[in-house]
Amino acid sequence: MLKNLYRLSIELTNHKYSSMAVKRFASSKMSKRFIPSFANVYKINLDEMKDDISTFPTLQQFFIRSLKTTVRPIDAAADSVVSPVDAVVEKMGSITNDLQMTAKGIDYSIEEMLSDEMLAPKYMGGTYMVLYLSPSHYHKIHSPITGEVTKQWTLGGKSYPVNQLGLKYGKEPLAKNYRRLTEIEHNGKHVTLVKVGAMFVNSIELTHESSELTKGGEMAYFSFGSTVILLFEKDSFMIDPSIKEKQEVKVGQRIGKWLS
Repeated sequence: MLKNLYRLSIELTNHKYSSMAVKRFASSKMSKRFIPSFANVYKINLDEMKDDISTFPTLQQFFIRSLKTTVRPIDAAADSVVSPVDAVVEKMGSITNDLQMTAKGIDYSIEEMLSDEMLAPKYMGGTYMVLYLSPSHYHKIHSPITGEVTKQWTLGGKSYPVNQLGLKYGKEPLAKNYRRLTEIEHNGKHVTLVKVGAMFVNSIELTHESSELTKGGEMAYFSFGSTVILLFEKDSFMIDPSIKEKQEVKVGQRIGKWLS
């Protein structure tokens, strides 16, 4: 019953008009007055920000704030894979031989998530990590490795929330929400970043212009909170033993080892 009520409430509110209203307000000059309370409620570390809080003209601009270059050092080891975002490790594990991953008790189809029956099989037996960004997090997305973009595509329409309730009661939000995907090749192996949109504002903006990415370099940003899923090809990646589920990670932090 709860699941049905939750889904109905989302379907009634999650359409282009409500999305436009939220986006319009967050981008308006009126929203500037809400920035201090937003920062206070979500306990945002103002000392990390590149610019002073008073300089942001809108809430949306504050949300996509830049950080000082010194506060997110990038792990320099040649074989390291780093976190692309500030986030909580919601779930991680192995992609099964029938191309499934599990989050919050729900099995997700990697083939459906990628919507590419030719691409999906290479991830069979690989590894996945689900990284959840709350409104309190820094929302720019950085490359986890140095490599070349081999494919970039956009899928989905409406978006369920990707918080705890969304993952539990939504219609497989990680596989069906609006999402922008980037596949990167490094030393003959691949990782796909699935950037998943959140309810109301399906805004995922790409900022890299070149097909070449540098580990730790900015590649995109979310206009509002969402999720990044990392899909690693089989025998390409090993999760660092220090990384646990429900742990918070930062951009540039080592999350594992790239296997040559």
